[in-house]
Amino acid sequence: MSEAPIIQIKNVSKVYGGSVKAVDEVDLEVHRGEFFALLGPSGCGKTTLLRMLAGFEVPTGGQVIIDGHDMAKVQPNKRPVNMVFQSYAVFPHMSVEQNVAYGLKMDRRPSGEIKKRVAEALELVKLGGLGKRMPDEMSGGQRQRVALARALVKRPSVLLLDEPLSALDAKLREAMQLELVRLQKTVGITFVIVTHDQSEALSMANRIAVMNQGKVQQVAPPTGLYEAPASRFVADFIGKINLIDATATRAGEGEVKVSAPKIGEVTLKGTAEGKVALAVRPEKIFVADKQPTDPGVIAIRGKVGEVAYFGSYSNVFFDIGLPAPLQADISNVTSDVEEFTFKAGEEYWIYWRKADTLVLGD
Repeated sequence: MSEAPIIQIKNVSKVYGGSVKAVDEVDLEVHRGEFFALLGPSGCGKTTLLRMLAGFEVPTGGQVIIDGHDMAKVQPNKRPVNMVFQSYAVFPHMSVEQNVAYGLKMDRRPSGEIKKRVAEALELVKLGGLGKRMPDEMSGGQRQRVALARALVKRPSVLLLDEPLSALDAKLREAMQLELVRLQKTVGITFVIVTHDQSEALSMANRIAVMNQGKVQQVAPPTGLYEAPASRFVADFIGKINLIDATATRAGEGEVKVSAPKIGEVTLKGTAEGKVALAVRPEKIFVADKQPTDPGVIAIRGKVGEVAYFGSYSNVFFDIGLPAPLQADISNVTSDVEEFTFKAGEEYWIYWRKADTLVLGD
């Protein structure tokens, strides 16, 4: 990837009705050739931001720069981008070939070039030989591939994808996630995808921007967001996590002294002070019959509540005397399955490493 970003979003805002900020002074850079995700809950501004990249929305303030050019006065059809919509927007009265060729015909490309590029695009999305079919003769996954081929055939610098997998069933959605990654690596162009599904973003993107209430909360690779979330919101939105309210005071360089109900006082790595949350992932929690003596762990006595079985692991919820139960992902991969069978009301010691504990501010 080149060091020069292909997309620069500088202090961009979008205000509706004079007061509703859909996008609030966002600064972002997307690298050339990367798979970038805009992730967040419904109404966070991610689709509005994508539409401003495409030219379908005009920023209230700030700059959108694509491939070194300010897009302020560039019409959507003149931008070096193409977009795949949530609904695919495949023309029902046209064959697959005609759908894919449509943009090239509008650009008045020679017929020989159109035929060649359409064939290449269909092969790229694994629809070679299906060009004569009509959209209503195809599955949802195939229609999505038609939409991808139609967008890619024009060879844009950036492909924008607005919730492209949301209409597919779970199994097909997982298969298409892998297919999109393969496609992006094959064509080598920049993909920017909007999604509210954190597992989708984690499995596909090189980097992810997490948005909330019009602002970007954090930009990082998937592992960075999961292992080192910058705030309570990001931690709670990305994957499953336990959050325990606490109070923190500075205890030295890079360390804080934290006081929390049921846990007491403990010194941890962190910088957040005041009202904080102690955060630990369920898969990093262990269960024991006897109280752990290792000074490097935090241990709490808990009572088994709900148990959810997921095949290779069980999600076990423990009542530890706080408003929210503590959840632990316990592996079921064992020669003695009875060892990992938890019954409601049983009491255990629940513990995790201090090094796996995050101290998060708001």
